[in-house]
Amino acid sequence: MFKDMFDFSNLKGDLTGGLVAGVVALPLALAFGVQSGLGAIAGLYGAIVVGVLAALFGGTLTQASGPTGPMTVVSAALVASAIDIAGSLESAMSIIILAFLLGGVLQILFGLINIAGYIKYFPYPVVSGFMSGVGLIIVILQLFPFAGLDSAKSTVAVMKNLPSLFTDFNWQALALGGLTVLIYYVFPKITKAVPSPLVALIVASVAAYFLKWDVPVIGEIPSGLPSLQLDGLLTVDSSAYSLIAEYALVLAVLGSIDSLLTSVIADNMTKTKHNSNRELIGQGIGNAVAAMFGGIPGAGATKGTVVNINSGGRTRLSGMFHGLFLLAVLLGLGSLAAHIPLAVLAGILIPIGFKIVDTKGLKHLTSVPRADAIVLVVVLLFTTFGSLIQAVGIGLILASLLFMKKASDLGEEGIQIGSLAGFDGEKPWKDEEAFYEKYKDKVLIKHLYGPLFFGFTAHFKDQLQEISPEVDALIIRFEEVPYIDQSGLYALEDAMLELQKKGVKVLFTGLQTQPLDLMTSIDIIPDVIPEEQLFDTIEASFNWLRSHFKSFE
Repeated sequence: MFKDMFDFSNLKGDLTGGLVAGVVALPLALAFGVQSGLGAIAGLYGAIVVGVLAALFGGTLTQASGPTGPMTVVSAALVASAIDIAGSLESAMSIIILAFLLGGVLQILFGLINIAGYIKYFPYPVVSGFMSGVGLIIVILQLFPFAGLDSAKSTVAVMKNLPSLFTDFNWQALALGGLTVLIYYVFPKITKAVPSPLVALIVASVAAYFLKWDVPVIGEIPSGLPSLQLDGLLTVDSSAYSLIAEYALVLAVLGSIDSLLTSVIADNMTKTKHNSNRELIGQGIGNAVAAMFGGIPGAGATKGTVVNINSGGRTRLSGMFHGLFLLAVLLGLGSLAAHIPLAVLAGILIPIGFKIVDTKGLKHLTSVPRADAIVLVVVLLFTTFGSLIQAVGIGLILASLLFMKKASDLGEEGIQIGSLAGFDGEKPWKDEEAFYEKYKDKVLIKHLYGPLFFGFTAHFKDQLQEISPEVDALIIRFEEVPYIDQSGLYALEDAMLELQKKGVKVLFTGLQTQPLDLMTSIDIIPDVIPEEQLFDTIEASFNWLRSHFKSFE
């Protein structure tokens, strides 16, 4: 166990990766702390504690964890709701900390009962709509700080007071925010050796300091190690229990999804396999302990993790170094951070908000099935201007109801759900027996039955990605697939792209009208699967293989 936690075999690479990831995380931790409503120090506390503990106890060796956009948006909504109940931030802190703490405990429970096996079944339109809504919330809530004005507490309030942006703005704050955005986008074109958010933070803050511009700043940041914030947790008024439970559940589910998606990215980059349940336990421990010290909750941070891996990080020590670097910053440079203008932090967060928006899902709104488009738009609007909690619940219910309606419309064809357990044990159909028996070491034939929808996509994608690169060709038979939804479509696309990297030639046979039209409308055909690799019959696909590969002659 000790060796698993402290593997010193790649110490130099882990130290470099962790330090670079920490540099990337620093401006984001400060910015997310401010946006949460708890102050920059809460973001730094969360980044330190979650960064170290999630790396130590988690199930992804190269994960760099800390506050993320989605988690911060939920935290900010909780803070605002708690203040409404308690009357002031100071009075609301026990409610906020208890919700954060319970969210971490729920994540630990999720890991213990294997809830990770179910999270992956969330429909794509629900996840896409929610993430896009979160991105828009970040952008909208930073408009006022970007202009040097006090931040509104909700997106609705921002929209109502939007005219004041054009009459009361601080031109000095606007200049600093604009400079920050400019550096954020332009500096990577000069060099990627130093993270552009950090460069933007330093340059714009130094400029404001020496020009002595009158703009709102972070203000005093406590120095030294944080103290426990457990006073009053046992005396929280019962009227706040439902709020605590609701937000704790959303934080736990969202943090789990966020972390596991980043874990998959890390797996693809390092050719390793993370432990999903252990990852949730590690994230839960980090978030629970961070709450005890007044830190905002976090999750696996995609950008930090990618930077960590690209800089040489390979073991969990890299994630721990990332958190320890931030601790060193807290102890040594906290007084300097007090002079950072809020407009500069807004200039960092606005581009991040736009990055969170799922442009792929939005771009295909007019091409995907209408039911999926409706779910995505409804979830996006509810997330952006309504309740984050209701957005996910309504999305899941709506997606399920619309799919049941579609399955009913398809008649008997719609309920023929065949096995997607994998290739082993799948018996060849009669019209493929001879070819398969002769070339079974070089070709795989996959039979699909019934609609390919969000309930089956995760396992389907996993099975296709596990195909050995020694296989020359994969034939997927679609004769029994009358319908594909957006989740199934993107799962299929991702799997095909992975197989192409392995050098596996993929052929489709028997595509029905709806799947064919959908794949064509978003350019899976011909960009991913060329038209010459589509066949009406299985025999035609065999003939194509014989004519294009010597191994099938």
